[in-house]
Amino acid sequence: SPVLLLALLTTLVVLGTVSLFTWDGGPQALASIAGAVFPTLYLGLPIGALIVIRDRQGAAGLFLLMLTVMISDTAQYYTGRTFGRRPLAATISPKKTIEGAVGGFVFGPLAFAWIGMQWLPQPAMSLGVRVAIGVLLVAAGIAGDLFESMLKRSAGVKDSGALIPGHGGVLDRIDALLFAAPVYFLALTYL
Repeated sequence: SPVLLLALLTTLVVLGTVSLFTWDGGPQALASIAGAVFPTLYLGLPIGALIVIRDRQGAAGLFLLMLTVMISDTAQYYTGRTFGRRPLAATISPKKTIEGAVGGFVFGPLAFAWIGMQWLPQPAMSLGVRVAIGVLLVAAGIAGDLFESMLKRSAGVKDSGALIPGHGGVLDRIDALLFAAPVYFLALTYL
């Protein structure tokens, strides 16, 4: 969307310009700029994609994405707890298992395809394409979850915040969605 692109580019230019006036000549310029720009990309781009999805596809189209991610996350949790033996990424998230991921890859795409036929009726989108989009959303969601876990581990913290006690913070609730939203946006735009 041109509005989303304009907002992101404007933010990038403003943050870059502000950094010119706040730099003290030391070696930390790259880290400082990366720290300022990263949240814009990590949070701003996916949230902007969610807004555009809601605008173009309506509430049902947006909720289909959210429901797919939630079903996949839930299936990963219960499948992993029941059958999980092999770690998916032991260094990043020791409790995530390959078996859990398989559960997410089974139930997430099935939910997206089946519910999507009712909520997102696009005749040109075949069942196979719907399942493929579901698989991409689950893969992106798992990557988003692992990415956020990596950020927490590198910062030496267990939770990204305390707003939602026992849930690891707000980012833990939306980490999969942050990676899945741009994928969904691109799929809806180009398919």
